[in-house]
Amino acid sequence: MFMIYSTKNDTFFMGEALKEAKKAFQLEEVPVGCVIVKDNEIIARAHNLKETKQKSTAHAEILAIDIASKKLNSWRLEGCDIYITLEPCIMCSGAIINSRIERLVYATKEPKYGAHESLLNVFEFESNHQIIVETGILESESNQLLKDFFKKLRSEKN
Repeated sequence: MFMIYSTKNDTFFMGEALKEAKKAFQLEEVPVGCVIVKDNEIIARAHNLKETKQKSTAHAEILAIDIASKKLNSWRLEGCDIYITLEPCIMCSGAIINSRIERLVYATKEPKYGAHESLLNVFEFESNHQIIVETGILESESNQLLKDFFKKLRSEKN
């Protein structure tokens, strides 16, 4: 199940995730940002660092989940919402499910690797934890940042 639904708080928190994505852009990383919220407070924030760390698992979502788990001293992130500027991949979707996050909000689709509505939908599989998924919050801003990044990358190659 997914909805396009926006509240003032969703827009604010996605804006914070976009700030993280812009940090990734400055590092020449694919501009994806993430924040995790509990009780209306950001408890973790991260951005992609795959190239910087030379680590395939250094996605914004995985890094933010690690930070949130340390802050709460638990792998169970019950009652938390995760805001991501891009539809999560299969690896990150699995981590979101396994960490028991309550709600996933993402800005825009990821046509090649997206694991909610693009490539497949791992959130519809029967598991011991179901996640509410909402999409489209600050979609155009996230799309523009991604377009700018890949345009810059192509121009640098030429």
